[in-house]
Amino acid sequence: MAFYKQKWFKYLKNLIIGVGASVVMMGALGKINSEPWGGPMITAGLTTEALIFLMLGLLPPDEDYYWDKLYPGLGDYNAKITPLTSVGASKPLDSEFVQNNLQDMLKEMQTMSRSLASLKALQEVDFSKTKDHLQAMDGFYSKMVVAMKNLSETADDTKQYKESIAALNRNLSSLNSVYGNVLSAFKAGV
Repeated sequence: MAFYKQKWFKYLKNLIIGVGASVVMMGALGKINSEPWGGPMITAGLTTEALIFLMLGLLPPDEDYYWDKLYPGLGDYNAKITPLTSVGASKPLDSEFVQNNLQDMLKEMQTMSRSLASLKALQEVDFSKTKDHLQAMDGFYSKMVVAMKNLSETADDTKQYKESIAALNRNLSSLNSVYGNVLSAFKAGV
């Protein structure tokens, strides 16, 4: 059996796809937040994803068809397959036989139907203004960084102002006690 058909390779392939996608997402987050690691991380993730897509394009598709269990040889064009209706030509098909053999296929069809509905919803989404939104967000984040810097500087100025007011209060207290002593001395002398 070829290595790409073995279970461990399929697991490894899915692991690499997941890790590559998460690195791309973290890199995009870093770029949006203007982090210095955002560029290299998104580059590493996109390179990984590109290699994965190259590998997936070169490897043949998996043949995990459930209907091969019900209709052996369905994947072979020259196979002589007998339809279900001819199996019971002499006796009628009972519903239990059909239910037991088609239950898995019904589940797969329902899953495919939900997936197609999701794809249709995604197709209807308008992504044409996404670039404008990202540029607006970048401008917003840049202005937010400047505002936070100004706020930090304002906090430092406020701290210095508070210290100056405290020193002024101490000086006023000292001045008041000196004034009180002068006033007492003046009253005693008069």
